[in-house]
Amino acid sequence: MPHLNLAMVAGEASGDLLAGLLLDGLRVRWPDLSAAGIGGPRMVARGFTAWWPHDKLAVHGYGWEVLRRYREIVGIRRQLRDRLLLQPPDLFIGVDAPDFNLDLELALRGRGIKTVHFVSPSVWAWRPERVDAIRRSVDHVLCLFPFEPALLARHGIAATYVGHPLAQVIPLEPDQAAARQQLGLGLDAPVLALLPGSRASEIAHLALRFFKAAALIRQARPDVQCVVPAVPSLLAAIEQAARLSGMADHVTIVAGQSHAVLAACDITLIASGTATLEAALFKRPMVIAYHMNSWSWQIMRRKKLQPWVGLPNILCQDFVVPELLQQAATPRALANAVLTGLAAEPEQAAALRERFNALHLQLRCDTPTIAAHAIEKVLQT
Repeated sequence: MPHLNLAMVAGEASGDLLAGLLLDGLRVRWPDLSAAGIGGPRMVARGFTAWWPHDKLAVHGYGWEVLRRYREIVGIRRQLRDRLLLQPPDLFIGVDAPDFNLDLELALRGRGIKTVHFVSPSVWAWRPERVDAIRRSVDHVLCLFPFEPALLARHGIAATYVGHPLAQVIPLEPDQAAARQQLGLGLDAPVLALLPGSRASEIAHLALRFFKAAALIRQARPDVQCVVPAVPSLLAAIEQAARLSGMADHVTIVAGQSHAVLAACDITLIASGTATLEAALFKRPMVIAYHMNSWSWQIMRRKKLQPWVGLPNILCQDFVVPELLQQAATPRALANAVLTGLAAEPEQAAALRERFNALHLQLRCDTPTIAAHAIEKVLQT
């Protein structure tokens, strides 16, 4: 079985998670593969060599957040490109992070290096002009959602539906009691999970308003237990937001353990992003929120193609859970939406669980194996 020399780039925590699961499947096919590039702790735990940590790429929006980091990020991409062109890998896999990866993939593919993009850019949700960049930059796209390959094929882009690896990792019936015991939470009182994001800019925009909402929720429901999973590098910022809101003594903040937190909760107040899909796979009611600077918001809103931004709503093609965005994401509005969710009738809660269970089954594939087979075909062409 030949050795596989792989280069990868995964941006932020969600990409690190997906790339780590993909590496598991690739090692079954190529046990002695070597992989290096930009990645996070889950990838490193699987033998990946991180030349730069994944959080170097963790920015969002269009305005000051990006401009402030632009020179550093472009410099990293240039250094990585030059290194890979000097010592070409057998294959490059860009995991999400299309703003970084597509340009890099274009340069590498132009020099004869095979390129695969894992996680199709959401051209069906916003920025449809990206299809031209995808077609030029990648040999193959590994898609998380079943409708994406046909859409990409209409634009001349080869793609394979591999399912969503999170659907394989997250159990169909999470053990809520065990998760609460693991986190030191009471078994009988309701649990609210606060997930304000995994990027510094998200914490800056969302953490304080989430904690202020939690304080209002506790005024109405003093029995509610609040828990926050924090990316370790953002732990201090989250703790500061908790102090500023007066919630420091009323919230459990844990390093990592987002899956345990979602398994333990009754409802989550959550930033739009991959975590919302994780919450749906845990069958948890949620209130989706997002906030960014006004310039970024105006650009994002103009490019949006669907009425939803949360992945559960996009995949269900319906507002199955509430979304409160930008000016609508006030602490009072967030608190009211969570309190409404906590007071939902049993029939309503059961119907939501059924929608999320059907979604889970649809996305549950042997992602690592399917992806490895698709990658093998790319290498053979």
